[in-house]
Amino acid sequence: MPFSADQISNIPHILSEPRFATYLQHCGNDRTQALLLYKWNLELSAAFVVPLHLLEVSLRNAVVECLEAVHTSNWPWNQGFIRRLPNPPRGYSPTRDLQNVASMKSPTMGKVVAELKFVFWEKMFTKRHDKRLWDAHIKSAFPNAPATLSPSQIRGRIYDDVIVIRKLRNRIAHHEPIFSRNNQDDYNKIYELISWRDTVTADWMGNIQNVTQLISERPC
Repeated sequence: MPFSADQISNIPHILSEPRFATYLQHCGNDRTQALLLYKWNLELSAAFVVPLHLLEVSLRNAVVECLEAVHTSNWPWNQGFIRRLPNPPRGYSPTRDLQNVASMKSPTMGKVVAELKFVFWEKMFTKRHDKRLWDAHIKSAFPNAPATLSPSQIRGRIYDDVIVIRKLRNRIAHHEPIFSRNNQDDYNKIYELISWRDTVTADWMGNIQNVTQLISERPC
C-alpha cells in the first residue's frame, strides 16, 4: 500500500477535512486515491516553481529593457512614467506599489524590480502602454513572437496569458489545488512566453523541469 493505515487516518485530519474533501470528492471518496492525488498536487506545485521563476524573471527583465529605452534606468522615479500608471482608490494600484517600493531605504533599480509584485508586470501589458512603450519596443523585447502578429496583438497575447499564469502562481503560493486546471496548457503558456523572449532559455527550462513528467503520472 502507498500509505499506512495511520497515514490514511491522520494526514487528512491534519490537513483539515474540508481541505481534503476536495480531493475525496474528485476520487469518489476513496481516501487512498485522494491522498495520492494530494501528494501529486504537492509535487506538481513544487515542480511549477522552476518554470514560474524563469517566466517571471524573464518577463520583468523584458519590461525593464523597454522602460529603460523610453525613460532611462531612472524609470522608477520618473514622474512622467508614474503619472501614466493606473491608480485606483481601491484594490491593487501600480502607482502605489511602485512609489512604496521606490521609496525604500537606499533603493536601487535592481531592488525595485525585485520587490515589485508580479501583478505590476502583468499590468504593464495593458493597452494603455501601447503608444508610449510597446508599439516601438515589444518586438525587440520578444523577438521570437510570431511575425504575423502586430505589436498590440503580441502585447495582448502576453497580457492574457500572464493573467492565467498569475492565477496559477497564486494558487500554488496559497497551497490551493491545481489538479482541476489544464496543467499542460499552463506549462505550454509559460514555455511559449519564455521562447518568445529567448528560445535557448526556453529549451533549457524544458530540459530541467519535471512538470511534464508529473502531468503524465497523474493519479485518480
